Amino acid sequence: MRNIHTTKEKEHDFSQGSIPGNILRLSLPLIAAQFINVLYNIVDRMYIGRIPGADTAALTGVGVCFPVITVIMAFAFLVGTGGPPLCSIARGRQENEKAEHIMGNSFTLLVATGIVLILLGFLVKRPLLYALGASDVTFPYADQYISIYLLGSVFVMISIGMNGFINCQGFAGIGMLTVVIGAVLNIILDPVFIFLLHRGVQGAAAATVLSQAVSAGWILRFLTGKQTHLKLRPAYWKPDLACVREIVSLGLSGFIMQATNCMVQIVCNVTLHNFGGDIYVGIMTIINSVREVLTVPVNGLTQGAQPVIGFNYGAKEYTRVKQGIKFMSVICICYTSLVWLLTLIIPEMFIHLFNGSKELVAVGVPAMRIYFFGFCFMSLQFAGQTVFTGLGKAKQAIFFSLFRKAVIVVPLTLLLPHIAGLGVNGVFLAEPVSNFIGGTACFVTMFYIMWPALSD
Repeated sequence: MRNIHTTKEKEHDFSQGSIPGNILRLSLPLIAAQFINVLYNIVDRMYIGRIPGADTAALTGVGVCFPVITVIMAFAFLVGTGGPPLCSIARGRQENEKAEHIMGNSFTLLVATGIVLILLGFLVKRPLLYALGASDVTFPYADQYISIYLLGSVFVMISIGMNGFINCQGFAGIGMLTVVIGAVLNIILDPVFIFLLHRGVQGAAAATVLSQAVSAGWILRFLTGKQTHLKLRPAYWKPDLACVREIVSLGLSGFIMQATNCMVQIVCNVTLHNFGGDIYVGIMTIINSVREVLTVPVNGLTQGAQPVIGFNYGAKEYTRVKQGIKFMSVICICYTSLVWLLTLIIPEMFIHLFNGSKELVAVGVPAMRIYFFGFCFMSLQFAGQTVFTGLGKAKQAIFFSLFRKAVIVVPLTLLLPHIAGLGVNGVFLAEPVSNFIGGTACFVTMFYIMWPALSD
């Protein structure tokens, strides 16, 4: 065990203190930050759903853009879930130079990828939006939103992909401020751009992009400043193929989770449009927004647990790794069980946040109850993926990322609407079935593979 000489050093050495204490110290600010992050994402949709003369069409148009936005986020997660865990393991082994090398290469990857996505996005946006379920009514809104959003792709990539390097050093409060600053700015700018300046959907996108730009600037200022333990140094920006390969290999699980989310969104939007029309695409937009809010505590807890688990794994403190896995898993299961109960009892409350249309509520209530059925099994997927990624087990992380969405959800989304007259209900039913099968398989495999290996 290392000797810790100062309170500050002890605070950032996850092999010291209680495991639940370390995880909560990191995860609580992350949960707060993510709540605000989700808030400033859904605030767009809440305002858009109330644009005079547009409301449902505008909301549906923005929903059509979700797969494109998810692809951008997927590439941010490719780096953001690959680099920070490797950085944590390197810190646990006291290899700080290697950790900074990983950070520098991650930054280069994010910027380069963001530029490429901007160029590709503008080349294919029109046919792509129609392929994603846009109609002649909703296309103008989708086009206005995504055109502005694409221009800010690099800022989005940096703010999502680099914040993990702040959190993995134990600066959860600073990581939280990254999101809070952008969120507060977005919440202020939204009504100004949308209603005061009469920019509508374009204003919502502009507010988001400007907010992400400020968040990205905050991250870069911190990582190049005096307070951080590991610095973002230009000397490490030059791509190192071996380092890039390692980052991408581990980050593929996070990328696949987001990319398959994109695939699911595309299949869902197209299938819902074919079986039920634009209103069901709007319902799925609302359900996705509600899910973003309700999964924040689980996301924050698992992200807070990951650097603690990874650091102790690098330091060969395997008993502490096991304690972290147990604590994280129990909290996740309890919370998602509560979420299931809430969406079963008061689904209309969540729908009213986005749109007060009686037709939307009537259609949305049964859809939400189906979609969130057995939601507690989703926590098993979160916990299992976190352990595989935190311990650098790329193959298992990648497999289970693909398994739940690509192997289960997509085929079921296409198949179930044709069975027993399920129609649109079959689309919503695909999610709980995949949660049960995929979540259980991921967690059980993690337990039987990793638990015996974590012996002193």
